[in-house]
Amino acid sequence: MLSRALPLAASAALLLSLSACGSSSSSSAAVDDSASTPSDSTTASTSPSAGGSGSGQCTYSADPAGAAKKVNLPPSTPTVKGTVKATMITSIGRIGLSLDAAKAPCTVNSFVSLARQGFFDKTQCHRLTEAATTGIAVLQCGDPTGTGSGGPGYSFPDELTGHDHYGKGVLAMANSGPNTNGSQFFLVYGDSSALDQQPNYTVFGSVDRAGVAAIAKIAAKGTDNSNGQGDGHPKVPVRISKVSIS
Repeated sequence: MLSRALPLAASAALLLSLSACGSSSSSSAAVDDSASTPSDSTTASTSPSAGGSGSGQCTYSADPAGAAKKVNLPPSTPTVKGTVKATMITSIGRIGLSLDAAKAPCTVNSFVSLARQGFFDKTQCHRLTEAATTGIAVLQCGDPTGTGSGGPGYSFPDELTGHDHYGKGVLAMANSGPNTNGSQFFLVYGDSSALDQQPNYTVFGSVDRAGVAAIAKIAAKGTDNSNGQGDGHPKVPVRISKVSIS
């Protein structure tokens, strides 16, 4: 779902399709949410480059592609502030998340809304990249269809600082281009500083050490991609049974 083209250290420029809703688990190394791509055009009143909404309001725009799972739009006024704790209960153990509502209020507001509505429940993380071959180490989740093309039926703008860093333990949004955030997100389990060259993905929190270790352990098993490009479905499936907000 990192569906935005990213420069990768290893081989010239692999696309890290970290996309929020519709990037297939293609071999491109970009965090993409392609399938539902630009269609998840949720717009947050927040300035895309400021990292927060000066008016304190968020705008979520309807995605013509529709929702992979029916949910209500998040409230236009964020319901949480500061640091918000969340827990992903998965097939590889509990993964603790710390959400930064001060840095990315509209992004956290959306994630919390989706979690509380059960959008992420009983879903599967659809993409894994391996640093040795792609230059980035991320696990991508948030698409109920498990294909990399599903989203929540709305999209919203980026909340970037211009100096975002994608080190181990970072939690960020996948997208399919500027201001196309939806429901797909990625967890960084290893060095992915190649993404720093073009900080295009909204960082909205962090992953606890136990979670990073659990992801790294399954990442060592590789992907189901037989072409050796290190970008595909995790060979050991990662299923999310529930995401709870503290």
